[in-house]
Amino acid sequence: MVSSDFVDLLKTLIRQPSVVGAEHSFFRVLQRELEERGAKVTWYEGVLVAQGSDPLSVMFSAHIDRHGLICTGPNEFQYSAFIAGNRTDLLNNSVSEELMSKITERFQAKPVFAYEPWSGAYRGNGTIKNTYICEYRNNLIFEIDGLESVVAGTPVAFKDKLVQDDDRIYGQLDNVLSAAALVHLFSLGFQGTVFFTAQEEAGKSWRYLLEWFRRFGGSTNRLFVVDTSPFPDVDSANQQKLVLRTKDANAAFNAEATQIVEAICREEGLSYIFKDRYVEDANQQLIAQGEKPRSIGSTELGRIIASSNGLVDGSTIQIPTTGYHTMEESASWDAVAAFIQVLSRLATHTAL
Repeated sequence: MVSSDFVDLLKTLIRQPSVVGAEHSFFRVLQRELEERGAKVTWYEGVLVAQGSDPLSVMFSAHIDRHGLICTGPNEFQYSAFIAGNRTDLLNNSVSEELMSKITERFQAKPVFAYEPWSGAYRGNGTIKNTYICEYRNNLIFEIDGLESVVAGTPVAFKDKLVQDDDRIYGQLDNVLSAAALVHLFSLGFQGTVFFTAQEEAGKSWRYLLEWFRRFGGSTNRLFVVDTSPFPDVDSANQQKLVLRTKDANAAFNAEATQIVEAICREEGLSYIFKDRYVEDANQQLIAQGEKPRSIGSTELGRIIASSNGLVDGSTIQIPTTGYHTMEESASWDAVAAFIQVLSRLATHTAL
């Protein structure tokens, strides 16, 4: 079962804007929630660090940015991740970009609101009336009714709230769901360290993490990165409670750390899969059919492992979801409960 305290926290956080590249106001909300739960909170560029009394005992990380828009001209808005990542073309060279080019129609008539990025102050609301790929810039462009007076540089968030039924929760869960779970850990007495990173969707968050570890980490640092993991439909997502990895497209993960997570899943009777093996098995079928294989994915952890020269390693724990990068992303209550259960076990694991 998921506690009512966690659900209330998630309801609060999901309503707060955190558009890629404009996450400061969300950091302010996180700081309040964390300090109320006894954590020591420190801000650095691109990362908020929350620590208990034994900060190097266990370390978790979750990105807190969510997809949204940035005003780039009079009644012209572009996808924030592409602007923050300095990507002006849809080159179809990542999973995210491939998906975005296919689902522009999903944003039709979605309610949005503009906000001041530092304070989160409200700057007006509107409704998306048109979404298209500009043939000249080869980029996603949005037109919005109601935000004609917004000036360039203003972030625009999708208006979101948590929707619940007996089996699943719905909303823009990536990755506020993981962030809420890590805040909730401090309510349960967690004394380690949690990193909340910005601009993961733009491929920048790992740099902020690595800078912190170079300044303040030990000689080697084991990090558990938590996130959501997309599946094509509810049936395939429900085949497992949790998603693990042995590697991504950038690097192999720490085998011992992965084995610790797997052992906890087995001890608790929680079903799981390894996403990299899942994709590789599916690719064998695609290749046999003469189709192009899919990427096994690029993660925050893989990027930092590949670039840290042994300073940082670790593993991942992910929640299986559907509706990737949409307002209707969903996760099962059972998966959320399993996720919190594993994090709680890791938080007190003596072998870390």
